[in-house]
Amino acid sequence: MSERIVMRTGEALVAGGPPFTAAEPEVVIGELDGPVGVAIATLTGDQSAGHSKVFAILNTDVQVRPVTLMVSKVTVKSTAYTNILMGTVQAAIANGVLDAVRAGDIPKEKANDLGIVCSVWLNPGAATDENLDHKALFEIHRKATALSIHKAMHNEPDIDWLLEHQEEIVHKYYQKGLEGTL
Repeated sequence: MSERIVMRTGEALVAGGPPFTAAEPEVVIGELDGPVGVAIATLTGDQSAGHSKVFAILNTDVQVRPVTLMVSKVTVKSTAYTNILMGTVQAAIANGVLDAVRAGDIPKEKANDLGIVCSVWLNPGAATDENLDHKALFEIHRKATALSIHKAMHNEPDIDWLLEHQEEIVHKYYQKGLEGTL
C-alpha cells in the first residue's frame, strides 16, 4: 500500500495555443478521509451563483477516479461560457486526471481513496470567440491538469530549486508593470 497522502498542491500554466485556450489549473490532492475529503464535501454542498462546483466527467454519467471537483476561478456569466467550461474543459480535466493515474503520478491502488479539488481558469474570451479551437482547448487543459497533478505529487518545484532560483524569477505580470520604471 502506498503512503498516506494528506494534502499535496500543484499548479501549471500551459499556454501558446490559439486564442483563449491557455490553462492554469491549481490542484489540491489528498485522502478522502482527511481535509481534502472535507473540502470536496463542503464545496459540493456550498454552491453559489456564478461559481458552480461540478465533478470532472468524461461524459455525462462517467465520473473519473480519483473524484475530482472543478471550481471555476472566473465568475460564470453566460450560457456560452458554461457550455465550454462544463463540456470541453470538464472532459479535458477528467482525461488529465486519468493521464496522471496512467503515468503513475497518482497510485492506481489509491484511485478510490484520494480526492482532487481543481481550480479552473478558462479565459472569458472563449465564450465570445466564434472560432474557438475546442480541440486545442481540450488538449491544453488536459495537459495542464496532468502537469499540475505531477507537480503536486512530486512536490515540484522543491524548496532547494526555489531558493536557488528565487532572484532570477520575476512574475510575468509584475515584470510588465515595471517595464516603464526600470
